[in-house]
Amino acid sequence: MKFSLTLILTCLIIFISSCSISPRQDYVKPDINLKIETSNKNKEIIIQSLLTDGNKFSIDFNDEDSYFLEDNILTSNLKYFCKNLIEEEREVLEKNIFSNKKEVNKKVIVIFSENYMNVATLIKNKYPEEEYIMIKAGDFDSQIKKILNVDLSARNYNDLAKFDPSIEISHSPRIRNDIASIYYITNYENGKTIVPILRSYALNIETFSSSEIFHDANDIKKLVDFENTYIPITKKMIENISKKQDFLIINEIERTLIRDFLIIEKINQNNLFRENFLPDSGNRKIKRNGCIDRDLSLWKVSTAAFTN
Repeated sequence: MKFSLTLILTCLIIFISSCSISPRQDYVKPDINLKIETSNKNKEIIIQSLLTDGNKFSIDFNDEDSYFLEDNILTSNLKYFCKNLIEEEREVLEKNIFSNKKEVNKKVIVIFSENYMNVATLIKNKYPEEEYIMIKAGDFDSQIKKILNVDLSARNYNDLAKFDPSIEISHSPRIRNDIASIYYITNYENGKTIVPILRSYALNIETFSSSEIFHDANDIKKLVDFENTYIPITKKMIENISKKQDFLIINEIERTLIRDFLIIEKINQNNLFRENFLPDSGNRKIKRNGCIDRDLSLWKVSTAAFTN
């Protein structure tokens, strides 16, 4: 009979959570000692990561004074890091989109879905001169045509064509020329449709998004929908994701974040700072003192390496 890895890990979690460790003469010092409170999902990721890396470890999931790790890893301020991943991503995006805007006479178009209204409102309070548009589920094509003024171009063409139906007029829809860049704030379900439609009309306009736009994709090849969009994510995280098949991208990002935390915990407990460890989720090496800034850079989505 074959048992799934999930079942094995679940049994191991229950065993570790329920037992107490007493000193033994043949006791071997673990590579890492953990006292942590978190969800069963995160417990499974933690144990699987420790087993995969071959660490000797000791874990206590029941200590009331232990470190609390929130269930949502992406919005959790992981120990040793200055900020959570999503917060850092949005800060990098704001810096590149708004603070470093090249064409000051043009507007950034912020396109967001209803479930991200609070995020869009916070950005609007800081940068009120830009344009903010909530896109609703349904006829995305019509909404995008309106945002880009493609519908106006089409009306002008139709009006012109009415003067003499016998004359064939060549027409390519023209979009508005006051757009500096486009910032998507939405999830995968909406983004996978919105981005390709908008790109078909506005191919040469720079577009940006956090990694949230592809979290629920189950194959890195599906990032083809976001080709040439700028995302704040490390090369190593993309490589980790590309190795998985039929696996939600968000799951691999969570595993990467927890693995970074565990390795940094091990470094701190064993004074291994000379290793010059660079976390997979960031571009800055860890130091003995102070929190870690991931120093994220922008990756221009290109799936050529993954689809060939």
